[in-house]
Amino acid sequence: MKGSLCHDFETGLPAAEVWEMYRGLRISQVVPQLLPDIFKKAELVEGDGGVGTVLHLTFSHGVAPLEYQKEKFIKIDHENYVKEAIIVEGGLLDHGFLKYLMRIEIIGQSDKTSTIRSTIEYEVDDEKTGNTSFVSTSALACLAEAITEYIKAQKSA
Repeated sequence: MKGSLCHDFETGLPAAEVWEMYRGLRISQVVPQLLPDIFKKAELVEGDGGVGTVLHLTFSHGVAPLEYQKEKFIKIDHENYVKEAIIVEGGLLDHGFLKYLMRIEIIGQSDKTSTIRSTIEYEVDDEKTGNTSFVSTSALACLAEAITEYIKAQKSA
């Protein structure tokens, strides 16, 4: 079974400023501080923030049934502000998922505002379709909001 979910968040910030947070490793450096209830830590396994980079994310205790996941950056498009990562170990792969891809698109609405579009595409084993209830954009939605607030706070400081 295949499926997808999408969430849009209006930032009130220029797309280029938002992309600076998402484009490489900077986001992984701040996410545990911004969302400690979701992410305990983010560690670089390999790479420099470009395509092929692998991160090891450890989830906080309240994020059942997940303990950790390793995700690999498979696409980074600096012109169109698109980043894709796929889970390569742990996470929902341990619960019957065959594929779990996260796509972040920063869509410029004007020179002064943009939308963070978070998309999840997944494929789950036919015998584990009940586990599709685990699929949610809520962590990515919380991340979009937290990153937006972080950028705004940095600008006003």
